[in-house]
Amino acid sequence: MDVFDMSQSNINKTKPFIDFNTPGYILCLIVGFPENLYVIWLIVTGAGNGVASEFFSLNLSVCEILLCLQSLLSLLCGVFPTLFQVVGFLLGICISGRPLFQCLICVDCYLAVVHPITFLKFKPLRYRVICCAVAWIMIVFACVILTLNSTGFQMHLFLCCCLGQAVLTLSVKLFCCVAVLRALKQSGPGERRSKEKAKENHMKRRAFNIIVMIILAVLLIYAAYLAAAIIYILTHQFISELWVAGNICFVLGGLVQPLLYLHRTGRLPFCKAP
Repeated sequence: MDVFDMSQSNINKTKPFIDFNTPGYILCLIVGFPENLYVIWLIVTGAGNGVASEFFSLNLSVCEILLCLQSLLSLLCGVFPTLFQVVGFLLGICISGRPLFQCLICVDCYLAVVHPITFLKFKPLRYRVICCAVAWIMIVFACVILTLNSTGFQMHLFLCCCLGQAVLTLSVKLFCCVAVLRALKQSGPGERRSKEKAKENHMKRRAFNIIVMIILAVLLIYAAYLAAAIIYILTHQFISELWVAGNICFVLGGLVQPLLYLHRTGRLPFCKAP
């Protein structure tokens, strides 16, 4: 989560910054950790739509649990400096994990609405396991690369890679959003008043709402990060205030997906799903 924590010189320069983010780490631990544990328990016990249907959400929650672990280790780094290597390794989950699984959820909704036959063909759990296995391989690769480059860290190259990935994943999510919106506006001949059509439109609206909320969460999470990264790439100026804002938004954004799942399953007492 803290890119500039990857070298010891930057650690010394940004100590106030790390202290400032301590409330964010604590919030992640006391809210995000139990929230995602509850989501995992609901999925595994079949309280939602089953493990197969929610497998991408399950992996995303596991990712969030590991990010909570990173928050804990970040708090302990002041006492045990050797933990910075582990924090650097887990940084790959922050960079690749959450965006990849959010992207898979959006593609899943897109296929369910726009290409239902293809969706049913690849609905079995084994295909979702393969997709998640590939995603985890990419995540571990990113973690290893970050760990190997923790000394003499190339910030410019790192930020360029992050920007490229952010643009790519956001483009996929936007494409899914537009495609589902178009499908939602289309109506089949002679079916406008049927119960089947009403149920189909409800499923389309649900898929559209899921994608829109993911896109809004992505914009909330990465807006400050992207601004700071672009400024650094163009001017080589490190604006710590933007990274502070980015870390705060990252923590808050991580609470959105579990709340969305709890809302869909009717587990939020103050906000029941329709």
